[in-house]
Amino acid sequence: MAHHDVVILGGGLAGLTLALQLKQRMPALNVLVLERRTHPLPEAAHKVGESSVEIQAHHLANVLGLKDYLDQRQLRKFGFRFFWSDGAPDLTQVTELGASTFLPTASYQLDRGILENDLAGMVQALGVQHQDGALVREFTLGARGAQHHVRYERDGVTHEATADWLVDASGRAGLVKRKLDLAQLNDHAAHAVWFRIDRRVDVADWTDDPEWLARCNPPNRWLSTNHLVGAGYWAWLIPLASGSHSVGIVADPALHPLESMNTFDKAMDWFQVHQPQLYADLDAKRDGLQDFAFFKRFSYGCKKVWSGNDRWALTGEAGLFLDPFYSPGGDFIAISNTFVTEMIAKDRAKAPVGMLAPMYERIYFSLYEAMLPIYTGQYPIFHSAEVMPLKVLWDYTFYWGVMCQLFFQNKLVDVQTMARLQPDLAWTHRLNVAVQDFLRAFSEVDDGARPRRMLDQASLPWFAEMNRGLTDVLDEPQFGARLEANLQLLHQLAAQLMDRALLAHPQLPTQALRTVMAERQAAPALIDLLFPEPALATA
Repeated sequence: MAHHDVVILGGGLAGLTLALQLKQRMPALNVLVLERRTHPLPEAAHKVGESSVEIQAHHLANVLGLKDYLDQRQLRKFGFRFFWSDGAPDLTQVTELGASTFLPTASYQLDRGILENDLAGMVQALGVQHQDGALVREFTLGARGAQHHVRYERDGVTHEATADWLVDASGRAGLVKRKLDLAQLNDHAAHAVWFRIDRRVDVADWTDDPEWLARCNPPNRWLSTNHLVGAGYWAWLIPLASGSHSVGIVADPALHPLESMNTFDKAMDWFQVHQPQLYADLDAKRDGLQDFAFFKRFSYGCKKVWSGNDRWALTGEAGLFLDPFYSPGGDFIAISNTFVTEMIAKDRAKAPVGMLAPMYERIYFSLYEAMLPIYTGQYPIFHSAEVMPLKVLWDYTFYWGVMCQLFFQNKLVDVQTMARLQPDLAWTHRLNVAVQDFLRAFSEVDDGARPRRMLDQASLPWFAEMNRGLTDVLDEPQFGARLEANLQLLHQLAAQLMDRALLAHPQLPTQALRTVMAERQAAPALIDLLFPEPALATA
């Protein structure tokens, strides 16, 4: 029976990047990865989770050292882009939100088949034992330092292994979660359907309007994660390096039941009503359909994600999942893998990881709880081309200004710093909840207008600078100053959002938001942080 320092159940994105991070940190570590699927994996039609954002991109490019690989083998993402195009016959005549040019800090569109095939080769080159086509038949968890035992089958032969650490990276199969009854529902009940088409879907092909086409430089909107939005839903268009395009619908079941879209033909009927130009494009490409799948309720929490005393952990979707709207799945893989790597390294150094693990878990859950209000109950806002751009601006600022700072500056595993920051982080959480509630109330009185205009994120200097500054390497005083400045910015942005809404709707409830804002003082912003009013925006 072979013994390993670490056995990872699941060799998808979470498991392979964890194996790579572990071996880069501890080259002598003996790691076994058990992956159910047989390699090589199919390109394109493999898994969702194809659009990365800044935390995951930083983790892949800089923590794992894959920047050159990403530039050569994947696609640089042209940011998120939004069109308020529900039922619209012409995309050029509605509101567009996005950047007219690439923002400085890179993120990527990830063909998961290509990426996971390549990652498997990378970890094997570092000495990881990567067993594909391996079916885990049984495992027992050791307690208080006792070894874990795994029995698996490969090519019809049964194998057994023991491990000091057992990490569940099995995704929604949730092997350890099921065994220990750790599953936990949350209040976000959205569902998703998706498929891949074997050729590009380019919104620029839907028009010959020269002014609209010239808005972006480069004019490659197809490289964006394009969101086509309406009340209670959004549809995604994500390009893949293999040449395929990923297409999906994510919806609130109260407004768009899963039964109305849970086959390809039903999804196409739904597109014909809600996104007619996309329907026409896809209708001509039906012969290129590569797959179709759906999740009834994709968002969930977890009661516990690791134990330092018993040396087991969950990472990625084996633990929890939020929502695909801002593509946080890869971020939480990066964050959980970083915690797990730190715990294993501390354990091997004989540090008291049993005391450390609960602190890391509280930090991890606090990030999940801080981000969940961005999605829960917010899908009805999506129809509003006035409110939703303000929400996107707020959500980005919250993410770049707080979460990204903690990860990019490697503060999440610094328990002393995180303890010191707890009051500030708790305030940002309360402020975020209050802003989300206020925006929801604002959307309920919005008139639904979606004028032809481009809301250009790159035209907001403060916004572009916040993106650029993500890659700054900060010492401790600089980090403290940066975080304080970002908290001030969030306060100022909340004030301007509220003032903008009250100009048109003075009856909106503001007490809850004002109460949270009053907990901290902030000088008024010296500039207008928002996009121009609709009448002043560029056509």
